[in-house]
Amino acid sequence: MADWLIRSPEEHIQYDVDVLFGPWPSHPTDMDLAGLKAHLSHHHIQNALTLSTRGALFSDRAGNAETLAATRQPPNPSPSATSPSGEGRPGGAAGQGGWMGEDTGRRGGSEVGLVPVGTVDLRDAVGAAEQLDGLVGNGVRFLRLFTGAQGVQGETPAYRHVVGEAVARGMVILQDGDPRKFGAVLAGRGADVVFLDLHVYLLGDFVLMAKQEPGFRATTRMLSSPDGIERVVDSVGARHLVFGSRTPFMDVSPQTLRLRYARIGAEDRALIAGGNIQGLMG
Repeated sequence: MADWLIRSPEEHIQYDVDVLFGPWPSHPTDMDLAGLKAHLSHHHIQNALTLSTRGALFSDRAGNAETLAATRQPPNPSPSATSPSGEGRPGGAAGQGGWMGEDTGRRGGSEVGLVPVGTVDLRDAVGAAEQLDGLVGNGVRFLRLFTGAQGVQGETPAYRHVVGEAVARGMVILQDGDPRKFGAVLAGRGADVVFLDLHVYLLGDFVLMAKQEPGFRATTRMLSSPDGIERVVDSVGARHLVFGSRTPFMDVSPQTLRLRYARIGAEDRALIAGGNIQGLMG
């Protein structure tokens, strides 16, 4: 059997930053919470930064309430994913399934941790401050902006206002779309930002931005060239990359395999698989 068909500890993920649950009209998948947890557990994803699709498409208030209700369980601590050695890592050196038994495809029966992500409707930026205060009051650290779904295709007064309010509250912004369209607004604020849609064709622009902005990060999802991950690690360091699968809309396995076979060190791989997000948890 080819080695890539056998799951390796290098494919185990501590934090996935790009996970949704609920209906999405343009996609056939309607992932409920039980299905979501089973799907993530099958792919050895320990914790997911997640939110209800209702907040992006219909009502930010209702969506945030649904997200908070779904994420009451705290995230799973995992020293394994940040350890550079095989000892204590997922499925560690003992090679006995460890963190998540290979024979069952589940993590020893433990639950997948769901970390709440809030959102606000960029078409109602005037009311954003109240929503953000409510999220922060409930311990929400991450804010996802759906600029594409809400028709915000670049810098607008509403977008600039929401970003300023979020950064003032110390929130981490999960930003969709082309980083070049939003980077100028996000830069110079000391903001922590994760770009969710960095395409490998835009890698040069992102590296230039990351050299100036220590808080800029991007997911590895669309870094599909043979050396996309390596180029970022070599240029600005693994601290600028995180794992985000876009579950349930994208296949997970190609992404975990890409991280597994990236020509980077174990410490860098552990940072991308979850250590960087763990550092942002507050």
